[in-house]
Amino acid sequence: MTGRRTLRPGGSSALRASRPPDPRGASRPSRSAPSLRLVPAGAVAGGGAEASPPGGGGGGEDEPRARQAIVLRYGELTLKGANRGRFVDAVGRSIRRAVAGLGATVRPMYGRCLVEGVGHSPEALARLRLVFGLSSVSPAWLLGKGGEQSPGAGAEQPAGAVDADRAIDEWSRTAIRLAGGAVARGARTFAVAAERPDKSFPLRSNEINARLGDAVRLATGMTVDLGRPDWTFRIEVGREAVFAWEGALPGAGGLPVGMGGRAMLLLSGGLDSPVAGHLAQKRGVTLDAVYFDAFPYTGPGAREKVVDLVRILARAQRTIDLHVVPFARVQEVLRDGAPADHLVILYRRAMVRIAERLCLRTGGSALVTGESLGQVASQTIENIRCIDAAATMPVLRPLISFDKSETIALARRLGTYEISIRPHADCCSLFVPKHPVTRGVPERVERIEAGVASSPAVEEAVAGVEVVTVDAEED
Repeated sequence: MTGRRTLRPGGSSALRASRPPDPRGASRPSRSAPSLRLVPAGAVAGGGAEASPPGGGGGGEDEPRARQAIVLRYGELTLKGANRGRFVDAVGRSIRRAVAGLGATVRPMYGRCLVEGVGHSPEALARLRLVFGLSSVSPAWLLGKGGEQSPGAGAEQPAGAVDADRAIDEWSRTAIRLAGGAVARGARTFAVAAERPDKSFPLRSNEINARLGDAVRLATGMTVDLGRPDWTFRIEVGREAVFAWEGALPGAGGLPVGMGGRAMLLLSGGLDSPVAGHLAQKRGVTLDAVYFDAFPYTGPGAREKVVDLVRILARAQRTIDLHVVPFARVQEVLRDGAPADHLVILYRRAMVRIAERLCLRTGGSALVTGESLGQVASQTIENIRCIDAAATMPVLRPLISFDKSETIALARRLGTYEISIRPHADCCSLFVPKHPVTRGVPERVERIEAGVASSPAVEEAVAGVEVVTVDAEED
């Protein structure tokens, strides 16, 4: 009979792993805050030269905290047509979950989202950069339109409240303050880039550029360079808010979790499978996970590190149900009845069959694995064909073209690397032949399976599944 329990951060459980010390002294295992240096706003997708850190030194300390905000930009959501509202609502829920506990206010706008009340907090920026569905994140400064309404009050400016000259004076003060920080960092040329979604504002974008540019040039002595400026002051004049920013941090991209269906992740505890799960989540897939436990051949440490990996993946969707399958008996039966060189393929086929049954229980439609073409013997194209022949639903392989170095780099960014390399063996290393077959033939594999009475062991494994609901790591 399947068992179920919930595993929360900090709770006592035989599955909870002791986490390695965080170098920053925090309690979480390995989510280090990303570098908060900015890239020019136009270079987020393709990289480019780095610009100043948030605040720029010219407006960070003496700019009132209430005027600071974080601007979030949607990525592919803008292409979703009639379904766009559902996607925006989903990413909005992810944003609120990301900044929970920080005292933030989340204000959706058309094509943007503002996070207020946390200033340019590095912790808030780090969390928001992990939200799927966001293309970029910018520390920003909320401005007014020259009326009496306080910037950041949350409502549109009332009709007739716009005073263009007064607005330009306010914007110029912010631009000059930030430009001072840019000069201190070595900037000698600059540009102003205004966007004016609010067409009711009396000045056109080029007029805003010219007036703010004159103010900065006269105040700082910098030279205007519209081609490759050292520093750019950017401002967006929208109906719901006016904000300025200097650069952008790349967001996680992709689609919000929950919009891409449901799938079962085959999680081994190694480097590849958690990264594959992360990439599936990036395409909006809600994950459940299955771990094949080879106890008593493996110790509790192998299960514990899997729980810690699931906890990191759960950040994107709050909780993940981890299905722990007692798999040792299946491996023993196959070891005793099948040729050694085919064991790896047979193990994988048994795993796929069990994972499918669990996936159907959860309402899922696909499996997700960490396989990369040609990386190990079981991952040749012929062996993948043999493994897929045991499946009746799609098997997604997000890492299929990845080099190992690419997977490691992403694991480090995700925070799973240090957990995955803990020295605990798992079922994938159990009873592995020295020379496994690399070009399996489905018909031969099926004949071998027909001669091995593995079905009772498989049924026993399915009946003994334990479901552990793992909450996201605590912030």
